[in-house]
Amino acid sequence: KEFVQTSERVKSVDLHPTKPWILAALYSGNVCIWDYQLQKIEKSFKVTESPARSAKFIVRENWIVVGADDGFIRVYNYDTMEMIKEIEAHTDFIRSLAIHPTLPFILSSSDDKLIKLWDWEKGWICSRIFEGHGHYVMQVAFNPKDLNTFASASLDCTIKIWNMDSASPNFTLDAHAKGINCIEFFVAANKPYLISGSDDYTAKVWDYETKSCVQTLEGHTHNVTAICGHPELPNIITCSEDGTVGVWDTTSCRLEKTLEYGLERVWTVAYMKGSSK
Repeated sequence: KEFVQTSERVKSVDLHPTKPWILAALYSGNVCIWDYQLQKIEKSFKVTESPARSAKFIVRENWIVVGADDGFIRVYNYDTMEMIKEIEAHTDFIRSLAIHPTLPFILSSSDDKLIKLWDWEKGWICSRIFEGHGHYVMQVAFNPKDLNTFASASLDCTIKIWNMDSASPNFTLDAHAKGINCIEFFVAANKPYLISGSDDYTAKVWDYETKSCVQTLEGHTHNVTAICGHPELPNIITCSEDGTVGVWDTTSCRLEKTLEYGLERVWTVAYMKGSSK
């Protein structure tokens, strides 16, 4: 493969929980940390010649981890910018990374249809490979209510729920009419749910204990590309290639407001804990 990239399009964002930092992964292969209080770039560096699609803070280690189209995962110390590790992780684009909340684990998902679990305390070994999707695996997310399980979303139109101890999925939801781009767990009224966003222009809310869709969020006019449930506010946020961000009430699942900031296609969203930002 040959990569010729010049675009500075932002493919993912992550917010640091204590510092006023936004981590952005760019299509150009650059990664930057933006200080939103000072309104300036704190750090910026070239990771790879191919697009960087996912970047996450690992705060307890003072690291950032980056997944790119060249199939590599790269880890850096964000204080010294020293590279900690470089892993040839997948044979195709890495779409998503998820950091386990308590254990030294990273999940990666790829266009090679695989999900891999990495253990940084055991020399960054790949401790398990999860197979079962029939198309690109666009996103993975750990379940905050059961840290041994996670969900995955794929362009094969399915959501799969996995246990970290097994290479096969617990169950599969035939979830959308077109490919699924994003997935996340969230809690409403102390009950855990899944939310998914798709190329069929909808987002869906799932009761994964009963394996049923409880609400369909309709209103976007193009692919739903990113989604999140706010941990404190009663809101679901959806992003779309129609250029808008939707804010939905988690109880009624009604669209409360549509944010239009001239963003063109919107691909990524993150929330700030303890804040309405």
